[in-house]
Amino acid sequence: MSILAIYIVIPVLMLLGLWLARNLKEVRGVMVVGSTLLLALSIYLTIDFIHQRAAGVTDPMLYTASYMWFKPLNIHFSFGVDGISVVMLLLSSIIVFTGTFASWQLKPLTKEYFLWFTLLSSGVFGFFITTDMFTMFMFYEVALIPMYLLIGVWGSGAKEYSAMKLTLMLMGGSALLILGILGIYFFNGATTMDVVKIGMDNHIPNDVQNVLFPFVFIGFGVLGALFPFHTWSPDGHASAPTAVSMLHAGVLMKLGGYGCFRIAMYLLPHAAQELSWIFLILTTISVVYGALSACVQTDLKYINAYSSVSHCGLVLFAILMMQRTACTGAIIQMLSHGLMTALFFALIGMIYGRTHTRDVRKLGGLMKIMPFLAVGYVIAGLANLGLPGFSGFVAEMSIFVGSFDNADTFHRVCTIIACGSIVVTAVYILRVVGKILFKSVPDPHFEKLTDATWDERVAVCCLIFCVAGLGLMPMWASNVISDAVGPILSVVNP
Repeated sequence: MSILAIYIVIPVLMLLGLWLARNLKEVRGVMVVGSTLLLALSIYLTIDFIHQRAAGVTDPMLYTASYMWFKPLNIHFSFGVDGISVVMLLLSSIIVFTGTFASWQLKPLTKEYFLWFTLLSSGVFGFFITTDMFTMFMFYEVALIPMYLLIGVWGSGAKEYSAMKLTLMLMGGSALLILGILGIYFFNGATTMDVVKIGMDNHIPNDVQNVLFPFVFIGFGVLGALFPFHTWSPDGHASAPTAVSMLHAGVLMKLGGYGCFRIAMYLLPHAAQELSWIFLILTTISVVYGALSACVQTDLKYINAYSSVSHCGLVLFAILMMQRTACTGAIIQMLSHGLMTALFFALIGMIYGRTHTRDVRKLGGLMKIMPFLAVGYVIAGLANLGLPGFSGFVAEMSIFVGSFDNADTFHRVCTIIACGSIVVTAVYILRVVGKILFKSVPDPHFEKLTDATWDERVAVCCLIFCVAGLGLMPMWASNVISDAVGPILSVVNP
């Protein structure tokens, strides 16, 4: 049995343990043990993967295994990971671990909340370890469905509206996606749904590729906040509970970029060459529009939500450049954005839990009142605007340098326009930091508020360590990702 199967076994055991748990202490114990095991497994897998690559192992996928599931359509439970999958598994484990501590004080229905949270996590892990398109789509749906209840029951504000909007738009994207996947399967000879095998032996006619590509790219792009299908994202982020926002923005949106690169670009390379310019325009709009929209928001969650639209737009933007440095930067951006936006949402949730407001105009003096959370917010903001030494700088530099390396005018103009988002990002980040942390305390009751508790400090410190660690030592991730990006781009750019 492949070691990757443990990523399914642990969440299943967690679900069983949560179901049998009789009190809050046991629920917390199950979550801490399960999330710690997942994190330890991901760290071990990452180290072992790096060692195997250093030892000269060149197989495109490692730790592979395949089990027949549905013979008439040749559907398998096929497992395997490359460098892209490994860093996404590591990111997912970190967010699940820190999200557990960020939800430590959540009430009511704590047990039910963690059941749905764990089910969502199992879908995410399953998506990243499988190489069969249909199984991947199944786990994709498992990851989406719990969002409705997590937001609709435990959310805040217009939570029912936000949950329904998110579900309908993402299910619409799923409808397009299943059509594209079935098209790839049948037009390639209906012999396999294995992504690696189709990529190596692709018989899909070019004109068919041009028809299927929009279905697959938009289907995944909806989850990646592709303009103009992004409108579910800000409302969903704003209404979701803290840990769900962390997992939603930190990991779930990465399924979109991962799918666009792994399936749309890799399996439909001719269409990617022919139609990329259309989607490049849309992603350029996403990058600039998201940053400008964040500037005019007054709700902390909406600011970070529109910032996520901009940063996730950069991921799709770089993928469409079809250039190795840019695509490597896109995956690093997925990793970086997942960490720093999870940190942002964790801090916003902690601040809201004390002040009962997310309105920038009603907040102030937090550096004096809760210095730990305030310093954490400054660090998250500096990472978000791309300050050297943090993960955001590494990702954005790789994206823009690689994108500008394209010789034609169209790609360079798009790159210059997208670069403008850096300035806009600095404007809204510094504006918010100045207002909520350093201006005078607007409400006397704020003076009585307390700083972060031990469980909150665990989550924040872990995320800060990861954001700074990736920024200061990015080469391990860059090398692992670049080695995985190369074979895919060799198909896209033969």
